[in-house]
Amino acid sequence: MKKILIVEDDVSIHNVIEELLKKENYTTYNAYSGTEALLLLEKEKYDLILLDLMLPAISGEEIIEKVKEIPIIVLSAKVSSNAKVNCLLSGANDYITKPFDGKELLARIEVQLRPKNKYSNIETLKYKDLELLNDNHTLLINNKKTNLTKTEYAILKQLLLNPNQVITKNKLLDLISIDTEDCDENSLRVHISNLRRKIKDYTDHEYIESIWGIGFKIKD
Repeated sequence: MKKILIVEDDVSIHNVIEELLKKENYTTYNAYSGTEALLLLEKEKYDLILLDLMLPAISGEEIIEKVKEIPIIVLSAKVSSNAKVNCLLSGANDYITKPFDGKELLARIEVQLRPKNKYSNIETLKYKDLELLNDNHTLLINNKKTNLTKTEYAILKQLLLNPNQVITKNKLLDLISIDTEDCDENSLRVHISNLRRKIKDYTDHEYIESIWGIGFKIKD
């Protein structure tokens, strides 16, 4: 079973989250302060962290800076765009404002725990009118063929693997670094622009959406 660390100092909210997760057969671990969370992280490997920001002693923002390679979903009463942007750019994978809907929380948890390599053995990635061929950097748009560069292919592949998720610029650069080494933040914008142009040649739908100050996502 997947192990989820709940870091929340409000006992009533903490209990609600814990009960919700246990009903879905997740194994839960509990921390009620930032200090306690870091101590638990030294002892155990978790699959996901649900993190409040306003914690005693050590803030949630500080924990985000310290934790690597574990998905983090922020659950916070902070609703400002700056708070969301700062957390996402610092390394959080998702951000949900309180009060939150239980079904939405479970859906977002499922997205974060979804195997990252589930498409590795299939020949194509499909999303609506797009079909990305896995072997020759070819994109089919409404069954019409267009060729992509190695970097364009790597970018679109990562966006299609995470169709309901905003991917920050830094995370996208990290993900595509496996397939290409010629991309930085400045050239990323150029590659995205070129991808949009190639897609627009065959459809009016704007598939790649820019999330200002954060990154990109596949648009519904």
